[in-house]
Amino acid sequence: MSDHDAAIADERRAAARRLLADPLVLADGPHRDEFAAIRRHADWLTTAFRQLLGYEVVVEARFARLLKAGPGPGAGRALFRSTGTPFNPRTYAYLTLGLAALVTAPEQVLLSQLVSDIRGAAADARIELDDAGRQVERRTLAAALRQLVLWGVLVEVDGSLGNYVEREDAEALLSVDRDLARALIAGPLAQATDAAHLIALAHDPGHHGVRVAVRRRLAETPVVFRDELVPDEDDWLRKNQRREARTFEEFVGLHAEIRAEGIALLDPADEVSDVAFPGRGTVAQAALLLIERLVAQVRPDQPAASVPVADALIDETLAVLVTEYGRKAGWQRDLVENPLRLRDEVTELLAHMRLLRRSTIGESAGGSERDEGEGGSGARRSRSGSAWEVPAIAARYASRLREQRPRAIQEGLPL
Repeated sequence: MSDHDAAIADERRAAARRLLADPLVLADGPHRDEFAAIRRHADWLTTAFRQLLGYEVVVEARFARLLKAGPGPGAGRALFRSTGTPFNPRTYAYLTLGLAALVTAPEQVLLSQLVSDIRGAAADARIELDDAGRQVERRTLAAALRQLVLWGVLVEVDGSLGNYVEREDAEALLSVDRDLARALIAGPLAQATDAAHLIALAHDPGHHGVRVAVRRRLAETPVVFRDELVPDEDDWLRKNQRREARTFEEFVGLHAEIRAEGIALLDPADEVSDVAFPGRGTVAQAALLLIERLVAQVRPDQPAASVPVADALIDETLAVLVTEYGRKAGWQRDLVENPLRLRDEVTELLAHMRLLRRSTIGESAGGSERDEGEGGSGARRSRSGSAWEVPAIAARYASRLREQRPRAIQEGLPL
């Protein structure tokens, strides 16, 4: 390969990595240099993403959008307000109603008119909204509109959304990017009969079949466990894993770590994932310490798919960690003083990183319950009293964790 060809390959790889990490890249955003590369290689990127992952790429003068598949039921990622609070269902409702109103809005619109259009869209959809005069309702709507500002769909030309939170009669002039508003929606809305059907349709690989379904898992999840694949998927992956490893390395520079239990795609440059693990902050630090101590106690002597973890063991271990590290490591006071919230956030992070997973043990023999206690996240709790399991890929290598963490933990995994 000539130096010129190598440079082109590197530029294409960087462009693909940016789209995989940030499915929406704005021309005037923080990645404007990579946006220029995305535009130069738009045709190649469109073909490559379509063939490899069944994803579509939309490249316009002001933005580039990678239209991914949905992650499936229960696997979505939350949006957050500027305060760090996750969106609640009401905020998501306002976000979707706002998009519905904006796809046909004029290029500039007054905030009062947009609010009226949103409430009209809610009435058409038979969604009941609270009185706009309530500050909590205005705060929720403003959070949804601020997300649209962050995405570039709205621009505050004159006035501020913040003023609307304080006063119902506050006005602002907003600029609207209708093309971007239309491009944000990736799911097949016209085909869906309800929300559950839309989630299922968005996740379905359709005519792309097994190969694309498995590739999407490899690209979008930290690790793919073989015992979670259906037989056809597992058979295809076993036959093609080496070739797929080379493909992902050439396409986006991710290195495959192949083990008997599954495959992880690692990012040595730590650019593709938006969640670093190990990472900074109270939740990330507590999560790493928790999984180290859990696997040291539950590591199986023989190979196993997963090992149940008693809920009491998680709570007790976190309490010990708070005592040992909470003060000297400067952990967040609101988390340290709320053990249930700390447990929920830590276990959710470990579940996202595939180092914990929801328990299925005992369900077939007697069903499962849900933990809906104070601050509970509604995790499934099997009849054995365990809401969680440690996958064998973590548990079987527990003896090495303290001295030499596996690369899958040491380097962080791509989403």
